[in-house]
Amino acid sequence: MGVSVEPITSVDVSDVGRFLHQHLNPRVAPQQWVDALTVPWEVDQPNHGYHLRADGEVVGAYLAYYSDRVLDGSVERFCNLGAWCVLEGQRHRGTRLLTRLLGQEGYHFTDFSPSGNVVPLNRKLHFADLDTRTSLVPNLPAPARGVRVSSRPADLLATLTATELECYRDHSRAAAARHLVVSTSREHCHVVFRHDRRKNVRAFGSILHVSNPELFRAAAGQVAGHLLTRHRIPITLVEHRVAGGPVRHGRELARSRPKMFRSPTLAPEQIDYLYSELTCLAW
Repeated sequence: MGVSVEPITSVDVSDVGRFLHQHLNPRVAPQQWVDALTVPWEVDQPNHGYHLRADGEVVGAYLAYYSDRVLDGSVERFCNLGAWCVLEGQRHRGTRLLTRLLGQEGYHFTDFSPSGNVVPLNRKLHFADLDTRTSLVPNLPAPARGVRVSSRPADLLATLTATELECYRDHSRAAAARHLVVSTSREHCHVVFRHDRRKNVRAFGSILHVSNPELFRAAAGQVAGHLLTRHRIPITLVEHRVAGGPVRHGRELARSRPKMFRSPTLAPEQIDYLYSELTCLAW
């Protein structure tokens, strides 16, 4: 049986979406996989990842999300590695997908959802681990104490700076990205979070980005209360690297989920979770 490794193009996304729905995560509908691969921000995508075909049928896929980011005045090109699934009988060919992705020149690579044997494989391929120490915060009602938390688009548009607005508009149509603005009389913070599932329980709000870490840490109780009362999310997960440190009333998890990157020039503090699978795909 002939097996080929091919880029995922717009012609292939429907077949790949059906394959991933059937063989990786049936909770994600085929069209959701397709929509997630059509990123809402402007970028010249060389592909949507790579897939294996055997006699015309998809037997494996490795998704990719591309973005161009301005860091320290320079445009940096990113390839975020997404879902990876290969049928049992084709597992020995699965690494060909990763090889093709990593063979693309000029990109910084990130992997924010590696699992199982992928983590040691990535380390062999010179990926570095990010510090993902995470605090679990129980979401309880909290007095305002001069802090206002809003998820209304009108409040976000009226409050955010030009740079924050660009981030908000780039992600406003991303399926998994949700937005808050935290405001006091003197300052504000743009927060991006996702509604997450852990151990088959969809009860977590994972903080992906904060534009003002100091204010976020000071207002973490009010943010947690907002997630409970307005979004019905009982628990918040906050990585210390995202919040600039641990948050009050949080309990550090004994084990946190790995996240990794590979770059010849960038430092860990230059890596964030925007423009990635984490904002595009809800599972």
